[in-house]
Amino acid sequence: MPTSILATKLYIPLPRPDLVTRPRLLTRMDESLHRKVTLVSAPAGFGKTTLVSAWIDNLRFSIDDLQLPTRQVSAIANRKSKIVNQIAWLSLDAGENDPLGFLTYLVAALQRIAPDWGAPVMKMLQSPQPPAPQTILTALLNEISDIPHEFVPQEFILVLDDYHVIEAKDVDEILTFLIEYLPPQMHLIITTREDPPIPLAKMRARGQLTEIRAADLRFSADEAADFLRRATHIDFSAEQVAAVDARTEGWIAGLQLAALSMQGHHHDSADFIASFTGSHRFVMDYLLEEVLNQQPEHVQNFLLRTSILDRMCAPLCETVVGEAASGGETLGYLERANLFLIALDNERRWYRYHHLFAELLRQRLVQQLAGHPDEENTVRRLHQRASHWYADNDLELEAFHHATAAQDVARAIDLIEAKGMPLQFRGGAVIVLNWIKSLPEEVLNAYPVLWITWGSALLMHGQVVGVEEKAAAAEAALAQAKMSERSRDLIGRIASLRATVAVTRHEADTIIVQAQRALTYLHPDNLPVRASINWALGHAHNLQGDRATAAQAYVKALAACKAVGHTTIAMMSAIGLGMLQEWENNLHEAESTFKEAAILMGEAVTPPVCDAHLGLARLYYQWNDLEAAKTRAEQSLDLARQIETTDRAVNCEIVLAQLKGAQGDLNGALTLLAEAEQVARRQHFTRLLPQIISLQVICLLRQGKVKAAAQLADAGPLPVSQASVRLAQGDASAALALLDAERQRVEAKQWAYERLHVITLQALAHQADGNKAAAVQTLAQALALAEPEGFVRLFLDEGRPMQQLLAEVQMRGLHPAYTTKLLAAFETEAAPAALSIPTPQPLIDPLSQRELEILALIATGLKNQEIADRLIISLNTVLYHTKNIYGKLGVNKRAVAINRARELELI
Repeated sequence: MPTSILATKLYIPLPRPDLVTRPRLLTRMDESLHRKVTLVSAPAGFGKTTLVSAWIDNLRFSIDDLQLPTRQVSAIANRKSKIVNQIAWLSLDAGENDPLGFLTYLVAALQRIAPDWGAPVMKMLQSPQPPAPQTILTALLNEISDIPHEFVPQEFILVLDDYHVIEAKDVDEILTFLIEYLPPQMHLIITTREDPPIPLAKMRARGQLTEIRAADLRFSADEAADFLRRATHIDFSAEQVAAVDARTEGWIAGLQLAALSMQGHHHDSADFIASFTGSHRFVMDYLLEEVLNQQPEHVQNFLLRTSILDRMCAPLCETVVGEAASGGETLGYLERANLFLIALDNERRWYRYHHLFAELLRQRLVQQLAGHPDEENTVRRLHQRASHWYADNDLELEAFHHATAAQDVARAIDLIEAKGMPLQFRGGAVIVLNWIKSLPEEVLNAYPVLWITWGSALLMHGQVVGVEEKAAAAEAALAQAKMSERSRDLIGRIASLRATVAVTRHEADTIIVQAQRALTYLHPDNLPVRASINWALGHAHNLQGDRATAAQAYVKALAACKAVGHTTIAMMSAIGLGMLQEWENNLHEAESTFKEAAILMGEAVTPPVCDAHLGLARLYYQWNDLEAAKTRAEQSLDLARQIETTDRAVNCEIVLAQLKGAQGDLNGALTLLAEAEQVARRQHFTRLLPQIISLQVICLLRQGKVKAAAQLADAGPLPVSQASVRLAQGDASAALALLDAERQRVEAKQWAYERLHVITLQALAHQADGNKAAAVQTLAQALALAEPEGFVRLFLDEGRPMQQLLAEVQMRGLHPAYTTKLLAAFETEAAPAALSIPTPQPLIDPLSQRELEILALIATGLKNQEIADRLIISLNTVLYHTKNIYGKLGVNKRAVAINRARELELI
């Protein structure tokens, strides 16, 4: 549910018809097209925006009269002809300090050139949990670069006007990245009062930058004379022009105010010119006083009251000014009187004041109200009126801005929680978070919902740290309030915060306790939070192995999401259902569900969708489509790495290791698994360790390293891995005992996939035990379960013993089509590389007993200081031995050292 785009920020300001022509600057702008970036940097009032808008208007005309070499004129004319009407304009304001807000308007500006540009990117931005800004910008730049030339302009320009309002380092980094990777057909123009923190020196050195600064923008004496004559229709002497120019130092805003002031001093213009002097600020204060005093009282009132608006139209002005003001007539008068009003569209519906003029008017408004008993309330009322008008016109962020400017906390909260989905999930996360952070603690305690909103916004940004602190503060504040329907709902939302934190830690019991508390207290109409809570319950029951209850929770979450349009939770619930279908051996149904989960986000590539891609990777692996599985797993890993607080990246590496093993690269698989194990231990992703260790056991057995595999399998409760080791050791009866007990366990839990896997291994155990009839009967049972969904790797991964047993089943006429398919897959399967690997030779320089002790502790994931503490030795001693270990093993990384040690059966 995205917020609305304020279209006037995308309009190119219209140049005035009586504008002074400045050919020297227009020529500089023309020449700048041969470089990446044009920077127009000067203080307020120097005509930066006017120059760029006038140059854009000038693009429609010929440049044959420019005094340039013929070849250069031809090149510029050719380039200009390509970019007429291919210009994107973005007038920035403080709202774009939110990186996602900046990118949203950037895409919207480019879509005025080509409406289809950035459609997938815009969907990413509108997601409640969008990817990292750099990922979004990369997708946009790739899209622009990859689209065939017949569908995009050969040349186009992006103008970022008023970049000085940007204070966020994140946005500066986006701009730097944009410039570094700017598509060749794109030219960037930046106007600003101060240089942005981008690599200007590097661009200068590379010849990629054109700079137009205050010295270039100052009016010359001739331009000043032309301007004054056009503005005042007074025939000034050269000396008078020189005096005004000297007073204002060619400063265009000062000249314009001077011209407006002179309109009231036709008969004594010489005396007036001599009457003002001093700094720019003094001159501006003096001239503003002169200009305002010449206006009727109702116009002065209109100017001062509408100065609080960044942009204005007649209905908005009438709402703010009140008193039956005629907004349209007054705006028309101000434009005709040249009173620093800039039209933002061709229809002249939307306007803005020159920024410097607006600042002066706002200061004057405060001065005028100083000492008035109702001073603050008057300004607040103006902002409140603006907030209501913007809200009525579906411009939520602007409405919120004016509510906070009015210090109307209650209204700001209402705007955050409007439309069923909190504003922080509709594109306003940064602006909401910054406002809440600015509030004193007593205000937050008076409105406990703000503590909850703060915690929710942190979670949205993937920040778990600090959430419990906000939840506890909200709880303490609510303890002082009377119990009501509203306070009950807030208690439910606090529990929801805690449940979500527990989800990131996979703490099933905590999730269930907090989720049930949330559902008890939440208002029945609070569907967004109820949706997320039911998803969390599904996740918790999954963790506990209660798959039927998990499915019910996911279905409830999907129903609530459908009612409120909560696409992210809907996607995650669908992924949960897909995993359950996968574990129930309904692979084709799971494939449809995973694909539908990805479709829920449209073309947006948001990080949580990585789970859908990984689910598809697992299915394609099982169907032996290894290339498709690898593509999906790598796509999932790219997204998972954008979410720092979850174990998704480790899950992806597990699947990629499985793929390496299937393709015969067992050393590569073990290296990847060792790295995944280290991360899992360091980040306390303990639930993934059994899966990692099970795959390590499989790889070691394929390499013939039974001893190393046995040490891993016997270190924990891994009955299936232990059974595989017993088979490799020739102890079929021990393997059968383990598998019989495990089958009883998984059948009691009604775990379909685990049951199928155990039955498959039981068949191999019977074969190894010499009971061919039981082996064939058991494998036939597994084939009957697996055939409808087309399992392949389940059998291929068991190697030659399974191939032989399948051939026996085929000879007996059981499942002929399926066994033929599987045996054909065995024929095309590459022989495992490990089978031809010779037994590793012992080290020339063996490890000492102390080095073996340290190596064993390294393999458990302990850090160097933890090893030192365990062995009661110094950190330097551990580092010394570790260096020796690496040298003797011929490695330079922990993960590779662990893998090498297992190859040599040192651990």
